[in-house]
Amino acid sequence: MKPLLTAAALGLGLAAAGTATAEIYKFDPGHTEIRFYYNHAGLSEQSGQWKVIGGEVDFDPANVAATKVTVTVDPASIDTGVGPLDDHLKSADFFDVENFPEITFTSTGVEQTSDTMITLVGDLTIKDNTKPITMNFTLNHNGPHPLGEFFDYYQGEWIGVQGTGDMLRSDYGVGMFAPVTSDEVRLEISAEMRAGGWE
Repeated sequence: MKPLLTAAALGLGLAAAGTATAEIYKFDPGHTEIRFYYNHAGLSEQSGQWKVIGGEVDFDPANVAATKVTVTVDPASIDTGVGPLDDHLKSADFFDVENFPEITFTSTGVEQTSDTMITLVGDLTIKDNTKPITMNFTLNHNGPHPLGEFFDYYQGEWIGVQGTGDMLRSDYGVGMFAPVTSDEVRLEISAEMRAGGWE
């Protein structure tokens, strides 16, 4: 398997990934999104997102299999753009945020599937229900941020990823399961992370 994000793979003039070292990357809160999508009564696909996300990624492009990922989400930060719906999703009918104030993900395995693709397997915990989930990620960037020469905030080493995976609400006791609204939920993650994070 070729190392991830070689210069040839993305044409960015980056040093070959095999020369890089392991780093702890932390999410840039302004450029990290976790969105969910579901089918509403067969009429449309609807979506929402969580706005408060934490965690870190221990990543070495020369040893992708050793990657470790932890993510925490505040379910009370849910945002669909519709206030009454947000309130209902926070209630005991769905995420019950008063009794379960955190959603977590902890990786259990990583496989590099191409020059820029990673399959990430881990345990997703919602409302004290833990189930395995598989996410497929594209590694868009590994190296200095293109904006680093203009803004101090973007200096240092960065990675950028996009990923998607599927889950069932019924696995986690989230919401009512009328047949007209999908049990299946698609998760999409887009994130920028900086080595060492921010002090």
